[in-house]
Amino acid sequence: MIQPLSIVWDFNPVFFSLGSLDIRYYGLMWALAILVGAMLFDNFCKREGLPSKVSESIFIYGTLATIIGARLGHCLFYDPMEYLSKPWTIITGFRDGGMASHGAAIGLLIGLWLFSRKNKLPYIWSLDRIMIAVGIGGAIVRMGNLFNSEIFGTSTTLPWGFEFVRSAKWVHEFAPAAVHPTQIYEALCYLATFGILCWLYYAKDMARRRPGILFGIGLIGIFLTRFFIEFIKTEQEAFEQGWALDMGQWLSIPFIVLGIYMIYRGATQPAVVPEAVKAPAAEPKNKRKKR
Repeated sequence: MIQPLSIVWDFNPVFFSLGSLDIRYYGLMWALAILVGAMLFDNFCKREGLPSKVSESIFIYGTLATIIGARLGHCLFYDPMEYLSKPWTIITGFRDGGMASHGAAIGLLIGLWLFSRKNKLPYIWSLDRIMIAVGIGGAIVRMGNLFNSEIFGTSTTLPWGFEFVRSAKWVHEFAPAAVHPTQIYEALCYLATFGILCWLYYAKDMARRRPGILFGIGLIGIFLTRFFIEFIKTEQEAFEQGWALDMGQWLSIPFIVLGIYMIYRGATQPAVVPEAVKAPAAEPKNKRKKR
């Protein structure tokens, strides 16, 4: 019998070690995602003439809210009884992993609300622009999941299937069959969302012309992607077995509905004509230039 083509993934997830402390690529990907997001937001602020303190404060509010939300989301959505019975493990078990993208999204929404109040900016202004950073950030974090050999899919005979030989789950449940590299699928979809949002922001000035549309498109691009890819993912927790939709899909539905509403709202509201893109008034023909 001819074995189908596949990719043997034997990547060491540890970048380097300091004594008993392992510095993993996954953590570095989170740091890179936050850094890239901060750089993008700084560019938005400069482009729109906002003071540097605005971009500096988003790093504080956005970073803390995202990390805290991601950790609490994992603990409360996927294993609440364990963490509620031993709440100190929410902090002490941080090194063992456990970050949820839906929790990160909720945390970021709260952090952006505080950021907007602090800087006296419309909440929708912050939401539209942060979605661009979220698109590229989500792709980077998913590559961290790939380096960790986690959150992969069901078995496949496609030539780009992966054998995650460092994963106990793959060894016990799938070996020697290859599985879908769903981390890469999601990363590519998030990159496509990022590209669309950048085009709408820079080429069409959509964030200022129709507030809310970028936020809605970003939610659809990220969470609708997540919803469909979950169908070929393995269950992350035992309690999900037998469910028609898994936890990730149920948590994605409210964000998808919100995204549809924001696109409808932005498209039906009167368009704004920002000062920066108004056509300059024509100069009178008989007006002579001063020398």
